[in-house]
Amino acid sequence: MTEVVAALIWDENRFMICQRPAHKARGSLWEFVGGKVEPGESKEEALIRECREELGVTVEVGDVFMEVTHQYPDITVHLTLFSASIREGVPQKLEHQDIRWITAEEIGKFSFCPADTEILEKLKKQ
Repeated sequence: MTEVVAALIWDENRFMICQRPAHKARGSLWEFVGGKVEPGESKEEALIRECREELGVTVEVGDVFMEVTHQYPDITVHLTLFSASIREGVPQKLEHQDIRWITAEEIGKFSFCPADTEILEKLKKQ
């Protein structure tokens, strides 16, 4: 199983979603910023690194919002989604096709990675 971390970054009543590059697995689907935990890294360290690599920002990692295990045809992931806030920098599209700030009511307008389904349902109920 692959350990993956992601950030739920809020700006008032909107949260950030990122569109995966078309050439990658699950290309063009939307997700929360994040990635794989490297050997020797804590989940929090991995999230800080991924946000720096993918968005060019430094984040403050908060509490765990939710954990999900999802089996794709090619990989099984254990996803830990942390609440986070941007401490420094402005998000840039360093790896993603697009970045959007959306409200929970707008979730249905986007096609997300299947691993995010349970998380999105929880966000809709808040």
